[in-house]
Amino acid sequence: MNEKTEKAGFFQRLRQDKKNHLLLGLAGVFLLAYLIPFDTPRVSAALNEAFLMLSEYAREHVLLCLVPAFFIAGAIMVFLNQQSVIKYLGPEAPKLVAYSVASVSGTILAVCSCTVLPIFKGIYKKGAGIGPAVSFLYSGPAINILAVILTAKVLGWQLGLARAVGAILFAFVVGLLMHLIFRKEDSERVTNAAMFRDSGDEERGLGKTVIYMASMIGILVFINWAPSRGSSAGWDFIYRWKYFITGAFALVLIYSLVAWFKKHELKDWVLATRDFAVQILPLLFGGVLVAGFLLGRPGHMALIPEKWIAAAVGGNSILSNFIASISGALMYFATLTEVPIMQGLLGSGMGQGPALALLLAGPSMSLPSLLVIGGELGLKKTLVYMIIVVLLSTVAGLTYGAMMG
Repeated sequence: MNEKTEKAGFFQRLRQDKKNHLLLGLAGVFLLAYLIPFDTPRVSAALNEAFLMLSEYAREHVLLCLVPAFFIAGAIMVFLNQQSVIKYLGPEAPKLVAYSVASVSGTILAVCSCTVLPIFKGIYKKGAGIGPAVSFLYSGPAINILAVILTAKVLGWQLGLARAVGAILFAFVVGLLMHLIFRKEDSERVTNAAMFRDSGDEERGLGKTVIYMASMIGILVFINWAPSRGSSAGWDFIYRWKYFITGAFALVLIYSLVAWFKKHELKDWVLATRDFAVQILPLLFGGVLVAGFLLGRPGHMALIPEKWIAAAVGGNSILSNFIASISGALMYFATLTEVPIMQGLLGSGMGQGPALALLLAGPSMSLPSLLVIGGELGLKKTLVYMIIVVLLSTVAGLTYGAMMG
């Protein structure tokens, strides 16, 4: 058999495999359509909630949150110097430096669990170690200054302080544990230089690259700035002027693109941004539909009623804290919405310990984000990340509940 015949046979088998996968997918759709009782009130309501949640997500998060995040991720992939990323965030970087940089970077962004994903993928693909990358992944949604302030104001200063301390510690501990568990394969991944692109920031200079990146981060942060509900006059001032601040960052970005970048570099940036969007959006939208079908929007009935969750997380047992943690890991929280949700659950009888457990696990993860993380890290690493966060949140909830009891 000659080389040409072997090649033709390979592509024939590949086409057959794709057809088999398509057939299995169609069989799965058929079984769902055949077995799910769509005419029952609860299933109908859950299905309606799935699409209402997707609509709400598309209107409130895609244009202002995800699109800027995709462009930042594309810029990281194309323009950020690989050696700089490895130096400060690689698996062999000094631990205090790596996890401090990752945690602080995530805190500055203060975004939801889905918006942080493109940026996480960008720095991970560029050479960041799994530990610092996961620290960044956790800290962005979890260490949100406005959310901590709102938690303290609405739910009490004790819970606000516990949330702040727990989230900061978790950002370090979760990343460090992931590094220790996957250290060997992570080092092998980073040393394979062929998987990274060369960047052009040496020619441009570090200062210009920092200004360019900071302008996009400024747009992402301030265009999504939420009202602080009177907790601080300074935060309210920023909210009132957020569009002017965003416009100033946009002008800086436009100037940097025109003055400092070549046409082919901008094309590479747009293509990288497109690739991130194509990889992430289908999984996110699918995850939002599933989350909406199972849990629904706050205050609306889906397949699993909120009162069931509230009834399961009363008191301060190991089970109630674990249920709160795992529920938080699967539920989707838009930025700051976890506080009114928790207010309702506490009013329904939720214990203080489970409340903290959900606040530590919930904002940093969701079913949609876990699907995307699985696409990048693989099933094993994603499950380990989820288990670490859930177990740490459970322990933190038990400890806090015992202290408050």
